[in-house]
Amino acid sequence: SWYHDYDGGRSFYTELGHVDECYTDENYLKHLLGGIQYAMGDNNELNYGKAKAQYPPDEDRFTKTPLVQGEFFEPTEMTVLPNLDIMIVQRRGEILLYKNETKQIKQVGYLNVYWKANVPNVNAEEGLMGLAKDPNFEKNNWVYMYYSPSDSSVNRLSRFTFRNDTIDLSTEKTVLEVKSQREICCHTGGSIAFGPGNLLYFSAGDNSTPFDEGGAKYVNSGFGPMNDLPGHQQYDARRSSSNTNDLRGKIMRIKINDDATYEIPDGNLFPKGTDKTRPEIFVMGNRNPYRISVDQKNNNLYWGEVGPDASNDSLDTRGPRGYDEVNQARKAGYFGWPLFVGNNYAYRQFDYATGKSGPAFDPAKPINDSRNNTGLQELPPAQPAFIWYPYAASNDFPQVSTGGRNAMAGPVYYTDMFPKETRLPDYYNGKLIIYDWIRGWIKAVTLMPNGDFDKMEPFLSTIKVSSLIDMELGPDGKLYFLEYGSGWFSKNADAGLFRIDYNSGNRAPKITSMNVDKTSGVLPFAVKATVEASDPEKDEITYTWDFGDGKTKETTTPEADFSYTTPGDYKISVEVKDKNGASSKSNAVSVYAGNEEPIVTIQQTGGNRSFYMPGKAVPYSVAVKDNDTAKIDNANLYVSVEYMQGFDKAGSTMGHQQGQALLSGKSLTQSLDCKTCHKEAEKSIGPAFKLVAEKYQKDPNARTYLSDKIVKGGKGVWGEVAMAPHASIAQNDLQEIVSWILSLGNKEAVKKSLLATGNIIPPAGQKPNTALVLSASYTDKGGNNSKALTGSNSIVLRSNQFGFSGKEEIKGFTTGRFNGVRFMILPQAEGWFALDSIDLSGVRSINLKAGWQTAPTSGIELELRLDAPDGKLIGTGTMPVPKKEDKSGIVYLPFEAVTDGRFHKLYFVYKPKPGRGTVSGAISTVEFNAK
Repeated sequence: SWYHDYDGGRSFYTELGHVDECYTDENYLKHLLGGIQYAMGDNNELNYGKAKAQYPPDEDRFTKTPLVQGEFFEPTEMTVLPNLDIMIVQRRGEILLYKNETKQIKQVGYLNVYWKANVPNVNAEEGLMGLAKDPNFEKNNWVYMYYSPSDSSVNRLSRFTFRNDTIDLSTEKTVLEVKSQREICCHTGGSIAFGPGNLLYFSAGDNSTPFDEGGAKYVNSGFGPMNDLPGHQQYDARRSSSNTNDLRGKIMRIKINDDATYEIPDGNLFPKGTDKTRPEIFVMGNRNPYRISVDQKNNNLYWGEVGPDASNDSLDTRGPRGYDEVNQARKAGYFGWPLFVGNNYAYRQFDYATGKSGPAFDPAKPINDSRNNTGLQELPPAQPAFIWYPYAASNDFPQVSTGGRNAMAGPVYYTDMFPKETRLPDYYNGKLIIYDWIRGWIKAVTLMPNGDFDKMEPFLSTIKVSSLIDMELGPDGKLYFLEYGSGWFSKNADAGLFRIDYNSGNRAPKITSMNVDKTSGVLPFAVKATVEASDPEKDEITYTWDFGDGKTKETTTPEADFSYTTPGDYKISVEVKDKNGASSKSNAVSVYAGNEEPIVTIQQTGGNRSFYMPGKAVPYSVAVKDNDTAKIDNANLYVSVEYMQGFDKAGSTMGHQQGQALLSGKSLTQSLDCKTCHKEAEKSIGPAFKLVAEKYQKDPNARTYLSDKIVKGGKGVWGEVAMAPHASIAQNDLQEIVSWILSLGNKEAVKKSLLATGNIIPPAGQKPNTALVLSASYTDKGGNNSKALTGSNSIVLRSNQFGFSGKEEIKGFTTGRFNGVRFMILPQAEGWFALDSIDLSGVRSINLKAGWQTAPTSGIELELRLDAPDGKLIGTGTMPVPKKEDKSGIVYLPFEAVTDGRFHKLYFVYKPKPGRGTVSGAISTVEFNAK
């Protein structure tokens, strides 16, 4: 429903029963009349365009058009060029170009970046992070990139020249460097944007660790990290974000000169020459301003601020829970981190040596007295967030939903800046577009004339996105989406580049999904493709199938059979068209004809199947089925084990991916025509791959150069015999071949594979909820003019120490959450909670960690029963009455061996004895032990 305020000229949207603003029934006709008068204007003639602009267009008039999918490996940021070509950078250093004319993507450069930590269990987030074209790109061909050079602990903003579809690395001019503490996680920022007057803005994260420090008595607990004890710098964001003399945790604003030097524009936070400050700073007090944008008419700066992790307030001791923010800066300012979050909610001072809390910080006069601060102690007044929301439901902004969060800022849209034929409807004129990477929503925010928040409403709510990491406007006025994909630190099939098209007339059919029954096979390779599609106007639809071989096939049914007779990589897609010619095109599915992917299976041959226990062997066996050969070559099998924080994020491991990629790269050179001219260590008519690796080992541009040489061919470097071009080679295959070649000059490029059959002995000291991931991959040899293919698999065992999810079945117990940890609150009468699908093989006892604020006056006793609250009793556990000064204790629960090999539902039953005193406490962790 829509209501119009004829006095204020404002309209309000109600969605699914939620009313942002509305009016009482007695005023309804009055407001309806005001709306009509507003639409008619001063001449009392109904302006249909103006009236229509007050209503949002139907969501199904927007189409998400795929441009590239399945080709990206951690894309980060993009820029749309004047000719609608699109440049994309990837975290690991690749620079890619989507050609609008050919609809193809290719690599046009590579930066040698630091992207992987050398410290175990640390996920580095650095790499190639930011990209933007110069406002005068058509004349100067300049692009700007923000990246982490592999040889220096800085993050560097540089300018490059882009000509002839190539980034000329020799033209690099360093603009500015931001120091960085490496081998830690997290928060890089890295977004680049230009505003009016050709002012360049770029963001830098706080370069601080948000997690609790192992072995420390007092830790962050998901609040503002401010540990300034010697040796703990990475746990103190005051050294960066709230340091006026440091560029980390900031958004900078500078004016670039033609020679790539820069000037400081008027209006930055600190005038040039101010002691203990950096004049480049426009806003400070940022945690991780990952995606920024600038209003192209009024210079207002917007950014998404990824917030801290505390799930609940601890106002008496630490401060507020975590909030993500969408921020607006109409002028330079201090935005609070790590002293404040959200709507200027203040953290308390906290002594990490004693655990004592101090007073809350004052947003009107914030003080940075950290030992690590090299800047001013008195900071500018803290500015509240523009939009803020926690993990839980938000009373202030209820439309943002709940759950994980990662706020991002898109553009402010102005229709008069773009061609009428391709721009968005006038309804979105002047609106700010925001989105959340984790939650997957996109919202349109209406602003008041002075820039204040007016209202928020859904935008493109029927369009599904897979971790939308960047949103840019093209010169055509269309929105372009870059999606990272669903897996962390991995090459994701759903990563892609997309365009949003608007249709004001007959609507195109909607495609729900497109699938194939097989993705690889020997020749002749028969494949069956199916699509789910419907037409909004209920028109009859036809299907035009593109099987990637240059031919198409039309059907009147949503399925098609096809047989490939020539080996190669192909992409299958379908265009669905209604009787009026409106059409939609599906995402492409990649298949390979000429070889069938090996099937890899991993069997756990003993031990516990629910979790691993330190020091207890996990026996395993890997089997491979390859239809091309009866004999499996174990040299092409790669097996690895990794330990990853977070059971739900344990689907990909970088170490395994590197090992598999090198084996795959080697096999590809043997299955393609590379083997005709090259050998690994001996000279043929072409140089040995090992010699190529040695020649280019220290060349930072080697990856780009060799990739380009393989694609384009050439001669003269190693002799007069010409190397044939390989223009049709798949991008992923190209990267794996180059990685393997370069690895020949580095014996420590990847760790050695485990055996196909063996035992894993998990080490002690793993953090709770650290998953064991056993992965295996096998690359076959290809043959008969077909390339090698890789099959892979993995199994995951959770830690023997794990917490509660909040989804457990309970009776009497209640659940709560504190400092990001879920717990079971003990009832005053009987009760139980249950853990489902648990294998007890090899387990002889359980430790349940209990905690409290006021020590219980009696002990805690629990029964362990199988498969029902009154099921078989196998053990009883007790925690004695604790001392008053204790804040935690352990319920030790030994039980008889369970050897049936079944998965059981475990019931932890609490039965307080008659006459026992008050029991105040909760259970936070369950640990299964072998003894």
